[in-house]
Amino acid sequence: MGAIQQAGLARGYTLGLLRKANEGAWDTHPDGFSNTIRWNAGHIYVSAEHFLSQALNEYEPSHSEWFPFFATGSSPSTWQGTPPSADELITALKEQGQRISQVGESKLGHVLETPISLGDLLTMKTVDDVIRFNTWHEGIHAGLIDGLVRASR
Repeated sequence: MGAIQQAGLARGYTLGLLRKANEGAWDTHPDGFSNTIRWNAGHIYVSAEHFLSQALNEYEPSHSEWFPFFATGSSPSTWQGTPPSADELITALKEQGQRISQVGESKLGHVLETPISLGDLLTMKTVDDVIRFNTWHEGIHAGLIDGLVRASR
């Protein structure tokens, strides 16, 4: 299975979890979890926008006004303003999934002008590396969403 197919599979799983979540639970912050369903959904979205726009010159990030809500290190407890609704996030994640699916297989091997490093842990050198990292990253946060859905029952 190629990187784009894996990304689609992960996105479908994430969207399924979000559809199962009671909207009243989106902002519940149970003990033992560092964030909420809304934060994890938004973080998946803004992280992918950030990395894909660095990897692909033609990829224009959408909803940049959401970045402060969901960037690494952010927290619902420090939000200023109103974050996007559940429906807005689900719609944006669907649209982003469609944009990712349109990245041509020929672009996957494209070598980034500036590799993207996450400290000493990882250096992404190709578009394929970025899509695979985003898929792995989404899987982690989808697992957290699943736990949050279960904890909110």
